[in-house]
Amino acid sequence: MKIVVNGETRDVRAPDLAALLAELDYPPELVATAVNESFVRARERAGRVLTDGDRVEILTPRQGG
Repeated sequence: MKIVVNGETRDVRAPDLAALLAELDYPPELVATAVNESFVRARERAGRVLTDGDRVEILTPRQGG
């Protein structure tokens, strides 16, 4: 299915948000996630089914000042 991840259209196989993080090699404990502009808590990712055209944001922490 085609979804948009961080502004980039991607073809993915993951059926849910947790599987998407694994497919894209993101460490699930170190990111924040949103689907279609709605925050998704870490414990809810496996239950958040993805559908064609969804917009996913995966945010990683940054250091600096």
